[in-house]
Amino acid sequence: MPIVRNVSRAVSQLLQSSGCGCGISIVPVRCIGVSPRQVASDASFHSISFSESDHPRVLITGGLGQLGVGLAKLLRKRFGKNNVILSDIRKPADSVFYSGPFIYADILDYKNLREIVVNNRITWLFHYSALLSAVGEANVPLARAVNITGLHNVLDIAAEHNLRLFVPSTIGAFGPTSPRDPTPDLCIQRPRTIYGVSKVHAELMGEYYHYRYGLDFRCLRYPGIISADSQPGGGTTDYAVQIFHDAIKTGKFQCNLKPDTRLPMMYIDDCLKATLEVMEAPAEALSMRTYNISAMSFTPEELAQEVQKHVPELQVTYNVDKVRQAIADSWPMNFDDRNARRDWGWKHDYDLPELVTTMFSFLGSDSRMAQAN
Repeated sequence: MPIVRNVSRAVSQLLQSSGCGCGISIVPVRCIGVSPRQVASDASFHSISFSESDHPRVLITGGLGQLGVGLAKLLRKRFGKNNVILSDIRKPADSVFYSGPFIYADILDYKNLREIVVNNRITWLFHYSALLSAVGEANVPLARAVNITGLHNVLDIAAEHNLRLFVPSTIGAFGPTSPRDPTPDLCIQRPRTIYGVSKVHAELMGEYYHYRYGLDFRCLRYPGIISADSQPGGGTTDYAVQIFHDAIKTGKFQCNLKPDTRLPMMYIDDCLKATLEVMEAPAEALSMRTYNISAMSFTPEELAQEVQKHVPELQVTYNVDKVRQAIADSWPMNFDDRNARRDWGWKHDYDLPELVTTMFSFLGSDSRMAQAN
């Protein structure tokens, strides 16, 4: 099977190279093929149910990325350390390993993943394993395997065992023909990356499994996520993280997008809060399976002006990357998230000034400003 060998070799190369900085794990391929299992049209699913007073048993796939580790910390505070299992195919840092249960889980190994769900009596599953746009475009067969075949494994297991399933989507699920300002929950999408296509596929498959099999599928379209815990990796929205590192280290920042490029953004704490809130929302409150969520929308120029209030000597220049600019120009400028705010009470905490202040407090701007003074 040449494609299996090629994909496996590609995985090894990716895992040995530096990460893309997107915070979502790369999953290796053991086998690409059609699984013999099927979800029967008249299937009757059974699982251990839990009352509202009990805590869910949670599994997070692709958990060593930017969002998985933060989500595990949040959920363990709420549900107890031993009720939240973090999983990935990479070796965790000691701080992660000793902070709570961790297990090896390959989403392309259906049997192993099913055993994990059964043996640990999982009731909630957060599926964060995916290849993002840059890596996906460099290796479409691998992205197709991880983002689509892996999703199918998770959907089938979640349906069979009556799990509540969360799969994140993204601004990348929209394309150049989508309305951009604002972008509603339901509109033309037509993305032009394999990552975006796989996210639209996930949204539609999750909705289909909900109506066909009763799967409790829930999905949020994330804007650009900003976090002090992750290093920028060259993504389209990573300039919004890079500017803080450069302001502190060198006092000079070169942006690869045009100064007036407006994109929706969100601080990671708001992102994790929204994820937990939509999972805890009563099923009858949800009018749809996939929601936009938004917090703020800004341009590189507006962000630079806010950063310069903390680091006045920061010098900002622009060297536009045509590829990234083309991607940004096809993405939403503002998310319309009125349905999320109406249905389950979504409300963000961080606007641009709060975001900038929080980022500097984590990255040590006090020492930088002391040196400048």
